[in-house]
Amino acid sequence: MAQNKNALLRYRTIDRCLRNTGRRWTLQDLVDACSDALYEYEGKQELVSTRTVQLDIQMMRSDRLGYEAPIEVYDRKYYRYSDPNYSISNRPLSEHDITVLNRTIDLLRQFDEFDPFHDMADVVGRLQDKVANANNKRPIVDFERNPNLKGLEHLNPLYDIISARQTVYINYRSFNSREPRPFILFPYLLKEYRNRWFLFGSRAEDMKLFNLALDRIINFHSCPDIPYKENPDFDENYFNDIVGVTKLPRLNKERIIILADNSQASYILTKPIHSSQKLLEKNHSDGSMTFELNVVANQELITQLLGFGSGIRILSPTSLVTKMRDILLKASAQYK
Repeated sequence: MAQNKNALLRYRTIDRCLRNTGRRWTLQDLVDACSDALYEYEGKQELVSTRTVQLDIQMMRSDRLGYEAPIEVYDRKYYRYSDPNYSISNRPLSEHDITVLNRTIDLLRQFDEFDPFHDMADVVGRLQDKVANANNKRPIVDFERNPNLKGLEHLNPLYDIISARQTVYINYRSFNSREPRPFILFPYLLKEYRNRWFLFGSRAEDMKLFNLALDRIINFHSCPDIPYKENPDFDENYFNDIVGVTKLPRLNKERIIILADNSQASYILTKPIHSSQKLLEKNHSDGSMTFELNVVANQELITQLLGFGSGIRILSPTSLVTKMRDILLKASAQYK
């Protein structure tokens, strides 16, 4: 459990004690109350130290958290609020608090198309009213999204299945198939790329990693009778060497050299194609730049490179040079 979560629990416990004016509270009483709360809410049996509670009281008295709690010691032994009506839960919001909350509300509202956030709509609305920002102002932040995209209705149930670590049966029809194909999958992740959602998981029969586009899923249901399995090959580093979502076993990471002319160089410099991107050379005479990528040359990368048009030229590896040339020659033939 995070330490800040423990601290918040202790602050609330101390606040609850000091608001109970029918009892006199010693430092040891507050220590015991915090230890009991830790056990009750978190199942932790370790005792809170006297020093920890003393530091908590100092923190609550200060303005670092905005509490400025009027905690005083009387009779050289007992603790209380000098203002019996004080509580840390009643403190007014500062202008800074309101500014931060309004920014957060604006951001949260951009995710209302993702079903797990639908349950937050009422909470966000009430929070907005609470901070006196219920006016219909124009949004300041706007994320790229497509509410008409197929498959969005699958987000919430698939999210719940992954969260519950359940196996899932899926009927899936790819763009190249006439009939749906069944998959029994151990699902791991929902990932969005360019306004399209994908489900990542391992096929139950051979643990092969797959990604399935949500807009091609026909139907699905959980399979509680098939034990869920993790795949050690799918971890937080899985996407480190790719652009997008496609990572075929036959493709390995390569050193890719790109020459960009002055029409695209600054754009690529300020918005890297991949996190591995490095600037190798800058030509001040014509504004061109040479970049290096260490990445898998998958279809998403090729599509992105083609988007730069005549503004770039691939210098290596030869296989990618050939592939780009063939694609561009075929494309140019369409206009003859």
